Amino acid sequence: MSTPTSTAASAGASARPWLALPSAYLELAKARLAALVVLTAVVGFLLGARGWSDPATLLWTAVGTALSAFGANILNQLAEHDRDRRMLRTRSRPLPSGRVSRGQAARWGVASSLAGLAILAVAANLLTAGLSLLTILLYVAVYTPLKLRTPLNTAVGAVVGAVPPMMGWAAATGRLDLGAWILGGILFVWQVPHFLALAWLYRDDYARGGFRMLPAVDRPGELTARLALLYILSLLPVTAALSLAGVSGLGFLVASQLLGLGFAVVGWRFVRTRTEPSARRLFLASIVYLPLLLAAMVADMGDRDSTLGRTAPPITVALSIPADTLPGDGIGP
Repeated sequence: MSTPTSTAASAGASARPWLALPSAYLELAKARLAALVVLTAVVGFLLGARGWSDPATLLWTAVGTALSAFGANILNQLAEHDRDRRMLRTRSRPLPSGRVSRGQAARWGVASSLAGLAILAVAANLLTAGLSLLTILLYVAVYTPLKLRTPLNTAVGAVVGAVPPMMGWAAATGRLDLGAWILGGILFVWQVPHFLALAWLYRDDYARGGFRMLPAVDRPGELTARLALLYILSLLPVTAALSLAGVSGLGFLVASQLLGLGFAVVGWRFVRTRTEPSARRLFLASIVYLPLLLAAMVADMGDRDSTLGRTAPPITVALSIPADTLPGDGIGP
């Protein structure tokens, strides 16, 4: 079964033939998912730069990140098109439905990836481009095949989603400071309950497609629900670390803990009931939580001294990686 958005987009493209190609491209590129990736990269840039001091670099970083994400998503769908055909949720996508050929998808995926990497290398720096290349390779060459082998694929997918805010920080500063690693940690932890809730809702569909997502093999759902709650609770100290590092202030600290506790209440209800309505509420809560958290980060950023930096300078130094010290030339993200 296709989503209402993809169905509407396909219908609109059929009514307007000149829209068919760009509509298929954006659907293959998972444009809405890519928009979230770009948002986290923009927030990482703003926190690293401590403001809007370099809008041109910010704009090009957003464009390069979007194109890289488009390319990775297209190549992922190319690899999974046979299995997507078996799943009700994905069988109307451009490749399984035959609206786009495999050759066309391959060209789009490679071209988008290379364009994104080139923009990031030229407009930002090689460190940002290198991080982007890492996400593309992890997503396409590691996460995608692991989905057929082990439920641990979710952890690899969470690493992929953790890198974009670090890319934004690197584009703004040319290095990876402690704050960048904390941002990545927040995104890593958030993705686990977000995806487990989604996978629970579509567990039968994932099983039909042969994907070994945890809810597809953990049929009672007890482990799925407990893991989701554990990661939600882990967000409390991880988000607090951002204030301790001086990236955001007391206002963010209070907001992040309140948001986290609210998120945890929804997660606890999922543990207690393990029903589709409770999983759907958890999924929606994760979608509400993240943009509110990112907005609080940006609203409360400032030129503050880092508590962690004052108390443990070796850690900060160890996690700062200047772009010009990377081994080799021309490495992409």
